Amino acid sequence: MGVERLARRSFGFVVAALLGLGIYFQAAGAVELVAAKVLVVPGAGGTAEGKARRPPRRSAAARGATTNGDAILARNPFDSVTGPLDRTPLEVSVPEPTKTTLDLSDPLTAPECADVVVNIVSESPDPEWSLAQLKGPGDQEAATRRAGDEVGKLKVAYIGYNSLKASPAVWLVNDAQVCQALLRSEKTAAASSEPPPPPVAAPAEEPAPARRSRRGASSAPALPAEISEKIQKVSETEFNVDRSVIDNVLENQAQLMRSARIVPEQKDGKTVGIRLFGIRQDTLLGTLGMQNGDRLEKINGFDMASPEKALEAYARLRTATSLTVNLTRRGKPLTIEYQIK
Repeated sequence: MGVERLARRSFGFVVAALLGLGIYFQAAGAVELVAAKVLVVPGAGGTAEGKARRPPRRSAAARGATTNGDAILARNPFDSVTGPLDRTPLEVSVPEPTKTTLDLSDPLTAPECADVVVNIVSESPDPEWSLAQLKGPGDQEAATRRAGDEVGKLKVAYIGYNSLKASPAVWLVNDAQVCQALLRSEKTAAASSEPPPPPVAAPAEEPAPARRSRRGASSAPALPAEISEKIQKVSETEFNVDRSVIDNVLENQAQLMRSARIVPEQKDGKTVGIRLFGIRQDTLLGTLGMQNGDRLEKINGFDMASPEKALEAYARLRTATSLTVNLTRRGKPLTIEYQIK
């Protein structure tokens, strides 16, 4: 009973003592925390004068730390034979091969190409329509070629007319030379035994259009009788032709087609056909019913406005049994039929 009574009497004092002790420890802890954040603890040989703040930590770049692999590339610890990998490669200059410059200043006087024979030339302002039948070295027979095609070791550069030689010509080039193949070359003329064409007597009162046509006509000889006799005219638009005529034409184009001048005709920037000039009645095309100024448009359905189609029609001529030729004469359409027997 005495202990219990004593505890009741001293309860207030015990509570006050515990509360004061808690306040003390709490205040001491707060002071230590503030001091740790604000004050600098003096180290060995140092002072805390002025309560200076701690200096900021330096970055890796400020400390000079390496952030790339240059050191590894310079040492190359993985390969002792190759050595450093960051050295500058040696620059080796390779001289360009010397190219021969072709002299194209005067192509009209270029030498004639050796072993290149021209059978027929069709020149046009449009390079795609300029064609020539050439036989080069090693060729078994002549073939139709255009600019860009190869003839032996040469390449066709241009097809046109040589005014200095007064002859259609084909210019061929390679890396070392430029030469020309003439349709009427001096060598061909010297080797030819073809007699000159007989003079044609003009009628006493020849119409003016006929005179102009005759002055513009070629001096090609008349069609040989052995060919003209095998072309039978049934009507103005129908002919019977012997098979041997076709074979003769294909084998002797240079002589038989010499009088014809073929010029592609354009309308609104588009080729619409082939205009025929220099045709006389006693020549091959004249005997076949063609007239000077006709515009040839189709042969057996092949469009003559396309060089590719014209070549295809030419290639099928030897095996054809009939020909249907569509043309325009004096502004009017006309169809001529040929039966090949």
